[in-house]
Amino acid sequence: MTKRLSDLRKEYLFSSLDEKTIDADPLKQFSNWFEDAINAEVEEPNAMVLSTADLRGNVSARVVLLKGVDQGGFVFFSNYQSRKGTQLALNPLAALTFHWQPIGRQVRVEGKVKKVSRKESVAYFNNRPHDSRVSACISPQSAIIPDRFFLEAMREGFLLDLGDSPAQCPENWGGYLLKPTMIEFWQGRPHRLHDRLRYQRSGNNWKLERLAP
Repeated sequence: MTKRLSDLRKEYLFSSLDEKTIDADPLKQFSNWFEDAINAEVEEPNAMVLSTADLRGNVSARVVLLKGVDQGGFVFFSNYQSRKGTQLALNPLAALTFHWQPIGRQVRVEGKVKKVSRKESVAYFNNRPHDSRVSACISPQSAIIPDRFFLEAMREGFLLDLGDSPAQCPENWGGYLLKPTMIEFWQGRPHRLHDRLRYQRSGNNWKLERLAP
C-alpha cells in the first residue's frame, strides 16, 4: 500500500495564473473560478472543507456546502450545537478549502466566522427540500446515538406530530458567514511549478503576493 501511494503522480497541464489577469478583488476572482468549475461540470463545486479548532488548538475538518458568496464573504449552514458549531462559538477563526480536481485548481480561505441573521437562516431553511428540513429538526448532530433505528424512530415520530404542517427552522440551526482575511488561489502547472497567488487583507484593501509552490 505504501509503495502504491508513493507512486501516485499526476501531471498538471492546465492554464496559468497570472498577476496581470487575475481580478484585483479576490471575491470576484473566486466567483470567476466558481463559474469555470460549473462550466467544466465539476461535481459539487460548492463542496468545501471547513476546518475549525477549539481553544486548545485541536483542529477538526469536514466537508460542508457553500450556500452563498458575496462581498461579505462565504455563507454556509449548520446545527449550532454540532462540533463545528460549538468550536466556532468559542473560537470563531476558521478555514475553507475548495478542491476542483478536474481543472487542477484549489482555493484556500481563512477568516473570522459569525452567525447570519435569524431572518436569513429561516428564509434559507424554508427553501430547503422537505427531507432536509426534517433532518435538521430531528438530528442531534455530532451527539452519540445508540443505533440507526434511533434516528429513523425520531423521524417517524416527528412526521407523525408534524402532520400536514411545514417543518419550522429550529432555534439551534442556522447560517454562518466567514469574512475572509486571506484567500489563496492555486493553479496546477507542469513540473510541479504550480502557480500560487495569495490575497492578504490590509485594512480595507487587499495585498496580492505570489508564493513558491
